[in-house]
Amino acid sequence: MELAGGEGLTDGAAAAACREGEPITQDYMLQQTMLRVKDPARSLEFYTGVLGMTLLQKIDFPSMRFTLYFLGYEDKSDVPMDVKERTAWTFSRRATIELTHNWGSESDASLSYHNGNGKPTGFGHIGVAVPDVYAACKVFERRGVKFLKKPEAGKMKDLAFIQDPDGYWIEILSPNNMVTLLSP
Repeated sequence: MELAGGEGLTDGAAAAACREGEPITQDYMLQQTMLRVKDPARSLEFYTGVLGMTLLQKIDFPSMRFTLYFLGYEDKSDVPMDVKERTAWTFSRRATIELTHNWGSESDASLSYHNGNGKPTGFGHIGVAVPDVYAACKVFERRGVKFLKKPEAGKMKDLAFIQDPDGYWIEILSPNNMVTLLSP
């Protein structure tokens, strides 16, 4: 592989590393990202009340002692009432968040989940696109959300990083600002 002075792949090498998917992959989509949560009430309040997502479906697994909460940016009136129809609909939505709550974790004071940004690193963050990063951050400040980076801080202006109740990082970005951020 051709690297640009230890800085990663060159544009040409990145393009050369990509392949056409098998024809069957034409209808594949990224459907969900799963995050483990300690206190589902706190997490649901954050993802719905702070980030404006909609709870699409809650699925309990009593024999295995966990619950899944699927959230996304969908109109509440579009969520089907019939459980079978809702299940098929939920799993057909793009880019949802699956919050997984293992029962009893909210009572375990010693439990915390690794967000992927400490050692060892791994998972980094999810991203939420908003029309106005600064307006969104004013709401986050008013709601007491923890900031890792405010939009005016650091080298990359006009984007922010916040944390959810379990410490997962969330990038707040405006699609229109991303062009400016990437310009030399």
